[in-house]
Amino acid sequence: MIDRRAWRLRKLLDGDQPAPRWPASVSIRTLNSPDAKAVHALLIRAYEGDEDIFPSAEDWWARFSGDPEFDGNLCFLALDADGKLAGVALCWTSAFLKDLAVRQDMRRQGLGEALLRHVFAAFRARGATHVDLKVELDNDAGLRLYLRCGMVRVPWEG
Repeated sequence: MIDRRAWRLRKLLDGDQPAPRWPASVSIRTLNSPDAKAVHALLIRAYEGDEDIFPSAEDWWARFSGDPEFDGNLCFLALDADGKLAGVALCWTSAFLKDLAVRQDMRRQGLGEALLRHVFAAFRARGATHVDLKVELDNDAGLRLYLRCGMVRVPWEG
């Protein structure tokens, strides 16, 4: 079924890609199971108004980590100077960016773009030719970010 309220966007990973530029004092690492509650909480805040799509943290983690496309090495956490979760980029092994979320007080500092470019670099290093994602049409900030980073709309079927 085609979702008419969302676009499928794609970034081709050909040619030179800009490296991520991380905000000051931000570090990056991959996801571990103890991170599940913090990631879940950030996603609920980021998708405010859509909380009903997220089950409890335990149920979310079981479904997410149990998915055949899950690989914790493709889930990236950005941590602030205090080691607290500032943003996440959760990806499937099919070179699909499932979720990108940045904590409210960390927005407009380039963290979302840095995470996105980190995702592009990770999949390029794995030999992927492109990265896809789904974006809701009412997500103006997300659309601006993705288009600014060179993503283009592609048909849902391919």
